[in-house]
Amino acid sequence: MRIGTINWIVFLWQLSMAVAILTLFYGLLAKSRISLSVSFVTSLPIAYYFFGANNLLKLVALAPIAIIVAIIFLRKKRSRTADS
Repeated sequence: MRIGTINWIVFLWQLSMAVAILTLFYGLLAKSRISLSVSFVTSLPIAYYFFGANNLLKLVALAPIAIIVAIIFLRKKRSRTADS
């Protein structure tokens, strides 16, 4: 590999990670299910990668599950406030 070239796989992986983190924070602050859904989808490749680890980094694979729980929690909270 030459010095002037870009490793596109690493670039896309890092871009996916940045989008996942940014949309996660925005989704939690704005309480947006759409942003949390985008965060869930973009965090799947990262979780799949870390799921193969043999140490505590394997817990990173639980991040999409935590995002789904947040989406469900926001859905229930919104439906409760709409009923009131």
